[in-house]
Amino acid sequence: MTTLARWARAEWGALYAAARRPLVARRWRAVPMAVTAVCLTAVLHVVHNQSWGYQVVQNVGGVRAQDPLWLALLRTPLSLFVPALDLPVWGALVQILLVFGIAELCLGRWRALALAYVATLAGTLYARLGIWLGPDWWLGLPASDRWVVDTGPSAAVVGLAVFLGWRHRAYVTASVVVVTMVVEIVLKENLAGKEHLAAIVAVLVLCAVGELRQRCSRERAGSGSGAPPIQS
Repeated sequence: MTTLARWARAEWGALYAAARRPLVARRWRAVPMAVTAVCLTAVLHVVHNQSWGYQVVQNVGGVRAQDPLWLALLRTPLSLFVPALDLPVWGALVQILLVFGIAELCLGRWRALALAYVATLAGTLYARLGIWLGPDWWLGLPASDRWVVDTGPSAAVVGLAVFLGWRHRAYVTASVVVVTMVVEIVLKENLAGKEHLAAIVAVLVLCAVGELRQRCSRERAGSGSGAPPIQS
């Protein structure tokens, strides 16, 4: 086995094994959420590009910082499937199929969907905080960004990718995703890039909490399995 093959096995072996078992057993029936997400994104893209459909999609899934918070929260679940206008839709569909699909196989349908929502919501809430801070802060945003539509599925994709990397010890892959998002901001500072970082921060907080809970559980199990002290 070559060095590259050994590295790939060490990096992605656990992730591959976790995804392969349900996929081999059930085929496409193992990823109904991912397939539905792809279909929904494609439908919204087609509708969005119709003369009558742009405003319809914006009304149900377009989230901007200038919207009332209750309305943004109401639209956020569907905003996961509204592709960005400045990116090719096929790219969004491939990302959703791969990352949502692997997340559904490894984490389960509802857990994967919950993590995708948390990542997207983090970006949505960050946009409001950034505009409140103003452009003089590194984390701040110009007031003009209040009219910019949120990132769509990309924040969820980035968040899920980082979580999967942590969960299955693919640390290099997760690090590459994080570094890529940082480079994106350095080269092209915009709302989407900072929302991606907000999604990553939210997911890393969840990873840290999960790691802490596992450590506490191991410590409790270790202390509980110890032999009782000998009494004289």
